Amino acid sequence: MCFGRCARCVGYKLLVLAVLSIVANILLYFPNGETRFASEHHLGKYVECLHGILGGGLLVLIPAAVFIGLHNDDCCGCFGHEGCGKSCAMLSSVLAAFIGILGSGYCVIISALGLSHGPYCLTHLDRSWIYPFTDSSGGYLFEYNKWSWCQEPQNIVQWNTTLFSILLVLGGVEFILCFIQIINGILGGLCGLCCSHEETYAC
Repeated sequence: MCFGRCARCVGYKLLVLAVLSIVANILLYFPNGETRFASEHHLGKYVECLHGILGGGLLVLIPAAVFIGLHNDDCCGCFGHEGCGKSCAMLSSVLAAFIGILGSGYCVIISALGLSHGPYCLTHLDRSWIYPFTDSSGGYLFEYNKWSWCQEPQNIVQWNTTLFSILLVLGGVEFILCFIQIINGILGGLCGLCCSHEETYAC
């Protein structure tokens, strides 16, 4: 089994997921493509937590870059031993994976809280900006008739629900991939990255 090749495979997947997380988080700032709600500070508190940009994005890009770099075969090794150098590289990838775990975990937690808390919107009942679904503990997600309580931004419930759900899934997949790399890195480090040039491994 080529642990380095699997790490590279995981790295490219994390790279794509991190970019998607950043894009999804940016879209949360602009409901229906409008910028005025962000400039007027009419965004929900969980929207401004940067969980997709920082957590599922930048903090996941770090391990992605580390994993992608592990495929190189020109490692000089440590203490003059190439195998030892590759083992050190694989074990160091475990530390990078822990960073990814923290970032993706943060993304999952904030996304779940955002879905449970509901959007910040102008309601037709009070004619003020409030969180109308705070007490429902996420129950509003299945009570479609109450979504019309939010007048502005238009379709904000659908917008937030879709993007928070996407970020929740992306963060969850990132978390799983980083956990896989922790196991892969430990095994690769202990085994000395025993992988011949003829060996192929589908990841």
